Amino acid sequence: MSNFTGFSRRARQQSSVPRGDVLGSYDSYTDAQSVINQLAKAEFDIKNIAIVGRDLTTVEVVTARLSYGRAALGGAITGAWLGLFFGLITTILAPVTPQQVGIFFAAVLTGAGIGMIFGVVNYSMMRKRRDYAATSQLIADRYEIIISPERTAKAHSILGTAAAGMRGVHDAPPVPSAPDASDALGSKDSDDAAK
Repeated sequence: MSNFTGFSRRARQQSSVPRGDVLGSYDSYTDAQSVINQLAKAEFDIKNIAIVGRDLTTVEVVTARLSYGRAALGGAITGAWLGLFFGLITTILAPVTPQQVGIFFAAVLTGAGIGMIFGVVNYSMMRKRRDYAATSQLIADRYEIIISPERTAKAHSILGTAAAGMRGVHDAPPVPSAPDASDALGSKDSDDAAK
């Protein structure tokens, strides 16, 4: 999940889970985002609407077994990119001469060498704890959109009118209504009359 804050001030950190009405519950973060985008396109005030992930799970996927050779190669590649960056800066700041080309390639090779050394040293220090490379991700089972109670009805009306284009994305499960006492009596009378 990423936040785009290019045009806004930095938001204050939440110290507790937001409170309010649940506008809907969705299987993926993308579905919840698309509902908020739909509200924003309808000129709805989306400030302070929150997406809350429920039932969080950490998923770590092992990508490779580490070895000294793999650590050296990974470090060399990272170092070469850093050397390439510094080599480009020196080339841009000075006129291009055969000497500058030599400095450029020397920066790339030096970066690769230093990166290789750091990769091997880092692997040797953490080898006893972890002998594999992995990616880690935090995933929720469902994502709820929390909204202030005074804006819930308007949001539902906007999503209800635009439901044709996004069918299945913002449909919240219907809430069963409690049977009315008069309905129960009426059905009992009709059963008695049928007998």
